[in-house]
Amino acid sequence: MENKITVRDGALSDCESIYLISKNDLGYDYPLEETAKRLEMILKSEKDKIFVAEYDGKVIGYIHACDYDVIYAPSMKNILGLAVDSRYRRLGAGKALLSAAESWARETGAAGIRLCSGKERKGAHEFYKRRGYECSKEQLNFKKYV
Repeated sequence: MENKITVRDGALSDCESIYLISKNDLGYDYPLEETAKRLEMILKSEKDKIFVAEYDGKVIGYIHACDYDVIYAPSMKNILGLAVDSRYRRLGAGKALLSAAESWARETGAAGIRLCSGKERKGAHEFYKRRGYECSKEQLNFKKYV
C-alpha cells in the first residue's frame, strides 16, 4: 500500500515535532519548553488553528492560521507559519496543509487567506503562486521587543 499524507488538527503531543521543524526548516531556535507553552495556549484559542501533516504516522509539517480582522478589509485568515520537514518535501504535505487552512477559512466565513513570506524564500513564493496566491505588495517587517 502506498504511503500518503494525512492532515489532522494539531495536538499538544505534536510539540516536539513542531519544535524540530521550526528549528531545522525555518531557523527558529525557540526553546522546546516555551514552544510547549505557546502551543498549549494556541490550541485553546478559538481564533487560531493548527493542522499537522503526517506521513507514515510521523508529523512532517504544520500550518498555523488565525483570524485576521482589521477595520479596512473583510475578515480573513492569516497564515502565521507553514513548514514541512525538508526530507519530506514534494510529497504534497504543504498543499494538503494549505488546503486544510483554506477549508477552515471557508467554514468560518472568512473572505480569504493572507500570508507573508520572507523575501529570501523564493521556493515558497513559487509554491504559493502555484496554489493561486498573488503577491499584493512588498513591505518591511519591523520589531521592537519591550
